[in-house]
Amino acid sequence: MFEVYIDGASAGNPGPSGAGIFIKGEGEVFRYSIPLGVMSNHEAEYHAFIKALEICHDKGFSVVSFRTDSQLVNAAVEKEFVKNKLYAPLLEKAMELAGQFDLFFMKWIPSSENKTADELARKAVRENNMKGTED
Repeated sequence: MFEVYIDGASAGNPGPSGAGIFIKGEGEVFRYSIPLGVMSNHEAEYHAFIKALEICHDKGFSVVSFRTDSQLVNAAVEKEFVKNKLYAPLLEKAMELAGQFDLFFMKWIPSSENKTADELARKAVRENNMKGTED
């Protein structure tokens, strides 16, 4: 089983955003810092979730246990429902991807247990900002 820690971050709301993904399991460790462009913090959380699902699927993982400090994303996955219709297509895509695994789990954790994913997300925000200044 692979443990997947995810976090989204934004510098501003909306603002330059990034996804942080930390995966460990079966003696392997993977770290991803993915610039996401300009979006809200909540959108960044969903995009981090989707990117992590895509990465796990591409790597051929069959059993994944996700950890997030986003109560919004965790509650949406548990209920398979979002109040804010803006997030509905993101949740729909995530649930479709999650359904492709033999076993998929999602658990809320406090921010203090999600530091690596948070650092990776913040790094992605900085990379996003640098790209903006290079154009």
